[in-house]
Amino acid sequence: MIGAGMGAMTAAARLAVAGHRVVVHERARTYGGALGRVERDGFGFDTGPSLLHLPAVYRDLFVKTGKQPLEDCVELSQVEPAVRHVFADGTAADLPNVSRAGVGESLDSALGAGSGARWAAFMNRAREAWDRARRPLLEEPLWPNWQVLADREPYPAVAQKRLLRRERRAATLAEVAEFELGGEPRLTALLEHFALVRGLDPRTAPASAAVLPYLEQTFGTWSARGGMRALATAVYERCRARRVEFAFGSDVVRIVAKDGRATGVELADGTLVDADFVVAGVAPGALDAMLSGTAARTHGDVPPQSGLPSRLTVLLALRGARPEGTAHRTVLHTTDRADELDRVFGTPGARGSTGAARPAPDGSPGLPAAPTLTVLRPDDPTSTPDAEHEAVTLTAVVPAGAEVTDADVRRLIARAAAVVPGLDDRLLWQEVRTPAHVAEATGAEGGAVPAPALAAAAGQHLHPANSTAVAGLYAVGGWAHPGGGLPHAGMSGTLTAGLIVEGPEFRGSQ
Repeated sequence: MIGAGMGAMTAAARLAVAGHRVVVHERARTYGGALGRVERDGFGFDTGPSLLHLPAVYRDLFVKTGKQPLEDCVELSQVEPAVRHVFADGTAADLPNVSRAGVGESLDSALGAGSGARWAAFMNRAREAWDRARRPLLEEPLWPNWQVLADREPYPAVAQKRLLRRERRAATLAEVAEFELGGEPRLTALLEHFALVRGLDPRTAPASAAVLPYLEQTFGTWSARGGMRALATAVYERCRARRVEFAFGSDVVRIVAKDGRATGVELADGTLVDADFVVAGVAPGALDAMLSGTAARTHGDVPPQSGLPSRLTVLLALRGARPEGTAHRTVLHTTDRADELDRVFGTPGARGSTGAARPAPDGSPGLPAAPTLTVLRPDDPTSTPDAEHEAVTLTAVVPAGAEVTDADVRRLIARAAAVVPGLDDRLLWQEVRTPAHVAEATGAEGGAVPAPALAAAAGQHLHPANSTAVAGLYAVGGWAHPGGGLPHAGMSGTLTAGLIVEGPEFRGSQ
């Protein structure tokens, strides 16, 4: 096993239970991949995903690999409200967790009567898309004839009154907002946010991206005491309990292949390690480098996604208690949608479906002037030295490879002050995690973050299969099917383990 990310550890635990001896080689000094944590002066911050959606993925892992259920190993809590949205005009809406009716009431109250009904009608169609796409996209290995998924749009057509009630099929998420939500700017921002935070351009993301808000609002938003790093620790400890071996600081530089089959790996110190199977939980560029010219993918297979953005994260240690009633997560929407999308994703049509991201005046990848900002203020005593302090995390989607300046960071903090009163006076210290830090931690070029797999759009949003053209070599994690995101990583590990244990006839759990 190459890498100790969540997908790889999920696969490792399942393979160990099936009777395999599993050795994980991780070049870093710890496990968890993107689920890192910074601890300083009694403060604790997640540096990757900090909320969990679709916890059933990890509940299933713990049921299948031991007697202790997930909740005995990680203290999970539903976040309430699930999120507070602050729109460009200053309007705020608190959306409750796992309550379709409550979301509708909140939207009616904040945005005007009828807003909730429009959103509910959209969610009904999103449910249809979820029912059609869930199994082939998430619960089964990628079909050999994956072009069927590329051509099939699971989101249903929408009746348009202005077209004499003819049905018209939305091609993109932005068109879904236009057709279903009437182009209302705040509802549009709400919908498009689900794509943006996952590194997807709503102007080009297929309509099937509607499954993203459906997934979150149907299955809930969960936090963990100790942050999502606690989930990584629980999965690591489950692996250890199943006698998975970990070698940290063990850098794999080459995958050894003989007669077209992977037979082991070579470490940086020249050590050769034999293996019946090799599972790689690394970014596409790192995998290609390890193969020394051997093609991992068959001709015509799904290519790795490219042009994906990165994340800028600012960790803030504050004096003063977290106020009562503070939302765990607040989304502060951009005041300039066009600038944000052009700077992060480029101008559609300039080169294929998406052009190069608009640069800053000095020619470097430019950050949006007023990016959509996710502000996390967890009610978790493990995140602060005492009740008289608060830990706040700011996250914005930025171009991969972006050079982050002190002015950029100050601008993010100034924006956050709109939803964290007294921020400047309360600030003790800050730490910044740039795309360069993401690249160093994950090996992804420019610090790009993988997006979840989506159907339609000619397969541009699918990910390469877990099996490869090299027999005995498998790919796992966010850069392989079914793509990025914490639940998807667990699904990737489940599918990879199934392919190894049951062979190519494996079709997923029934």
